[in-house]
Amino acid sequence: MGRSKPFRATAVVVEDDAIQRDMIALLLEENEFEVIQCEDAETASLAIKMRHPLFLITDVRLSGKMDGVQLARFARQQHPSMRVVVISGQAPSSALPDGVRFLSKPFYPTTLLREAAR
Repeated sequence: MGRSKPFRATAVVVEDDAIQRDMIALLLEENEFEVIQCEDAETASLAIKMRHPLFLITDVRLSGKMDGVQLARFARQQHPSMRVVVISGQAPSSALPDGVRFLSKPFYPTTLLREAAR
């Protein structure tokens, strides 16, 4: 019999800057996450509905109709146990939903991994 693959938690990375999105995705993939990359909240909301990820990291400012705080709110409504981190170079202008963490850019990779594992 073949070996079964170990469970890999799914993470959604939402960042409209492709370089930053790729760097975050690579960090998570190297730490055993299956990563879905999205450049806007609308695409991410579909991934959240369909894939039920364990972890979401989103920038505050995104292209499209929804920003990262609105996406975080949507994600927590869909899956209350989902770990959600909002990132930005500036503090968000609206309050974050309960249980959502904020990381200021730039952040240490270990800080993000700690948030993913909490």
